[in-house]
Amino acid sequence: MKKILFTSAVMLALIACGGAGTENKEQPKEEAKQEAEATPPSPSDNPDYEKGLALVAKPENLCLTCHKIDEKVIGPAYRDVANKYEATEANIKMLAEKVVKGGSGVWGDVAMPPNAAVNIADAEQMVKYILLLKNK
Repeated sequence: MKKILFTSAVMLALIACGGAGTENKEQPKEEAKQEAEATPPSPSDNPDYEKGLALVAKPENLCLTCHKIDEKVIGPAYRDVANKYEATEANIKMLAEKVVKGGSGVWGDVAMPPNAAVNIADAEQMVKYILLLKNK
C-alpha cells in the first residue's frame, strides 16, 4: 500500500511540474540557439589544447612536478602564466625557450631548470595549451 501511495505522489508531482503542455515547442530551440551563439567556445575545443595537454602530462617532461593548473607548487600555476601573457607569437616563442633552456626572475627566486627532453616545437605546443587556460 505504501508503494502505491508513494508512486502516486511521485506521479502527481511529475505531472504538476510538467506544465500544461500549451507552450510553443519552437521557442526552446530558438533560445538554445541563442545561448549556443552567445557561449564562447571552450578552450578544449581548440586542437592546441589536446596536443599541449598530452605533452605537459608526459612523465618524462617533468612539467607536473613543479606546475599545476590552478595551484602554485614550485613554479607558477599554469593559469597564472596564462593570465600574465597574451597568446602572441612573440610570447609563445619566448615562453617556449624558457621551457627548453630554463629561466628565472619572473616568478620569484626559484629558477626553472632547462628541459633538454623537450624540443622547441613541443615546447611551443605546451605553451599554446597553457595560454588557453586564461581566465575569461
